[in-house]
Amino acid sequence: MKVLIVEDNEMNRDMLSRRLLRKGYDVVIAVDGEEGVSMATSEAPDIILMDMDLPKIDGWEATRRIKSSDTLKRIPIIALTAHAMTGDQDRAMGAGCDDYDTKPIELPRLLGKIEELLGTSTS
Repeated sequence: MKVLIVEDNEMNRDMLSRRLLRKGYDVVIAVDGEEGVSMATSEAPDIILMDMDLPKIDGWEATRRIKSSDTLKRIPIIALTAHAMTGDQDRAMGAGCDDYDTKPIELPRLLGKIEELLGTSTS
């Protein structure tokens, strides 16, 4: 299963990608919202982990663009945000995200969400 991580923070990208690789996922990385939309098209990931606070275009807009595409809208997107404010989960779901998680990332919780959306289990 291929995971697209859209994350501008290098430390977060590195930590998350290493942990997902150890769990057997194929990982591709985008560093901003524009690249995330482009890589969703070129890489055809099975799931996208979308940081919401991104340069160029934010995660809200990147999600809207992906979900408005007939060829991409089937890809589940999990919103990731460090700024867990009241209403953020509703906003993420309204933008088209399929689930929502907060940073710092708790890997077992995030893996459960990934597995649920993909209908798989890596355990």
